[in-house]
Amino acid sequence: MKRTLGMITAAVLGLSLTLAGCGSDSDGGSGDSGKKAEGKIGVILPDTKSSVRWESADRPALEAAFKAAGVDYDIQNAEGDADKMATIADSMIADGVTVLAIVNLDSDSGASIEEKAGKQGVKTIDYDRLTLGGSADYYVSFDNTKVGELQGQGLDKCLAGKDANIIYLNGSPTDNNATLFSQGAHSVLDKVSAYKKVGEQAVPDWDNEKAVTIFEQLYTKVDGDVQGVYAANDGLAGSVISILQKNGQDGKVPVTGQDATVEGLQNILAGTQCMSVYKSAKEEAGALADAAIALAKGEKADTNGTTEDKTGNRQVPSILLTPKSITKDNVKDVVDDGGAKASDICTGSFEKLCADAGIS
Repeated sequence: MKRTLGMITAAVLGLSLTLAGCGSDSDGGSGDSGKKAEGKIGVILPDTKSSVRWESADRPALEAAFKAAGVDYDIQNAEGDADKMATIADSMIADGVTVLAIVNLDSDSGASIEEKAGKQGVKTIDYDRLTLGGSADYYVSFDNTKVGELQGQGLDKCLAGKDANIIYLNGSPTDNNATLFSQGAHSVLDKVSAYKKVGEQAVPDWDNEKAVTIFEQLYTKVDGDVQGVYAANDGLAGSVISILQKNGQDGKVPVTGQDATVEGLQNILAGTQCMSVYKSAKEEAGALADAAIALAKGEKADTNGTTEDKTGNRQVPSILLTPKSITKDNVKDVVDDGGAKASDICTGSFEKLCADAGIS
């Protein structure tokens, strides 16, 4: 997964995403100068429960990018504890980080961390999730409304426009991304008169165990009369599938997902999950590394747009990447990109399914 700094910058600059009011800083990004990065870069990941991606994909991708650039760094995980994240941030600031990137657990705690860092002269970056009311210098993520649109389009394709009752299982109410995912999905599905929403609920902290209970309650409330399920990520999709399986409906009710995890890809190959959305960790980590290294050099990062923070009444300079829809037809693309290993997916009964999908 190692990439040179120049390749990372090229990937970010090559994006064709068009956003209203977007532009690019022209005062020189990290790829334009031979100046050595000073100081240290700190990154705080959110947890290990909301998605396996943080430790299995993002951490190694970030480590590879920082090592390739030869910069000093510290990556830690808050394990779903906002107080622990604040403590880690204090420790990193005391240890001399000059750039701090966070994946907030909620906007209030994230904003407090960014305010404290700013007072100490530390530059901050929102990674993957925008901190509403925060003060981050940059935001690095995927186009999260587009993620939801891809999920809506995927479910629509699997339902084929037939009459369907749909349950929406959204992500954590404290995660701004979850709101954008849901809005994107609704913008597609609400336009189809054949579809009827029969239940919708957010899952606190993206907790998969809570998702099982929540979905079963929603499913029971409508006596199982459900033909489609919007699940915000692969973890929640797995929770949904477990209840559908319990009721003999797995593989009969299309379910969406996100993150293209090993479990999600296996479910897609098995036909129990309709689709997922792939967000390349190495691409996102590379974009973060580029922005962080530019700031460590006292330069501006190259951006391709801005993101509105309505709470903070500001436009945040952003690097927004393009997500990709994954179905049974292109699971191989995730493997080819290094997002998942064939050896992890193609185990046991999935070996033949992988072979049929051209994965080896």
